[in-house]
Amino acid sequence: MNTPQKLVVKVGTNVLSLDNGLLDLSVMEQLVADIAALRASGVQVVLVSSGAVGSGRAVVKLPEKTPTVTARQVLAAVGQVRLMKTYSSLFEKHGLLCAQVLVTKEDFRGRQHYLNMQNCLEGLLTQGIVPIVNENDVVSVTELMFTDNDELSGLIASMLQANALVILTNVDGVYDGNPSNPASKLISTIDTRKLKLDFIAPEKSSFGRGGMLTKAGIAHKLSLVGISVKIANGKKPHILSAIARGEAVGTTFIPHKQASGAKRWIAHTEGFEKGTVVVNEGAAQVLLSQEKAASVLPVGITAIEGEFQKGDIVKISSQDGVSLGYGMAQYDSALAKERVGKSGQKPLIHYDYLFLKQ
Repeated sequence: MNTPQKLVVKVGTNVLSLDNGLLDLSVMEQLVADIAALRASGVQVVLVSSGAVGSGRAVVKLPEKTPTVTARQVLAAVGQVRLMKTYSSLFEKHGLLCAQVLVTKEDFRGRQHYLNMQNCLEGLLTQGIVPIVNENDVVSVTELMFTDNDELSGLIASMLQANALVILTNVDGVYDGNPSNPASKLISTIDTRKLKLDFIAPEKSSFGRGGMLTKAGIAHKLSLVGISVKIANGKKPHILSAIARGEAVGTTFIPHKQASGAKRWIAHTEGFEKGTVVVNEGAAQVLLSQEKAASVLPVGITAIEGEFQKGDIVKISSQDGVSLGYGMAQYDSALAKERVGKSGQKPLIHYDYLFLKQ
């Protein structure tokens, strides 16, 4: 992977933590040194960092009966300060400023709010400041939570049209079997249009909320909008520098055609949809054929579920309930229902505002 001009780096809790759950300062020092070296070479870097809850756990001892949500909020509130203080001190040694950016999933729901956040991050990068992004665990509960920071890093990479996303975890990459099995082999490159990911076990990491299946799912989605993803072992010394030098480490997900800003936003709107558009088998085949750009036309629609307005996000589904993708409605559900099955009508979802999951 060539050194990109704009890079998003996600570092997980298991990389930043020692076996006892405390912050691994050695790993953090090397991570910051590598980012400083990238910045010196002209690469803009955004760091998506976990570790707030673990950092808080080191100094706050909560009663065993403390509710899970409350415990997470308290630990994150205390730990985020300690985490940022550590990062700030480390970056200062390299003559760099860092900035804290805390977000919730709600921040990505509306297009205008999304663009405002994009403007903030671009402004920090322009000033040579390293943004450090994390989920705001103090207010993120239940439906407001990201799946994990892997999902958040994918959103940030799409938002900034990054050349690449590097996900640092505590294993060397994606294996063709259980990584603990000596017979399993590391997969160096993956083209998700040719290789299905159903061989990856849906296991969680020991400290964080995510697992390799989540990481691979995010990598698959980003590859479809033209962003390269590398999954590598963040515990290895100066792993970012090794990646920048083009060394054969980790697993690379091959990017496809670069998508527009609108498409990149729509790619991450799962869960925000206001309704569902059901298409017949013929329309589904045309949409997924990849032979040419195709829009969602009323003639291929069999049903409209839910109510939505022009500009709302809707899900596209096959007749057997399989989710095909997401798009932005060009007119409301009432008009869409009138046009179901009719030919010669304007697209309900134009190709420019359509993201397909495969």
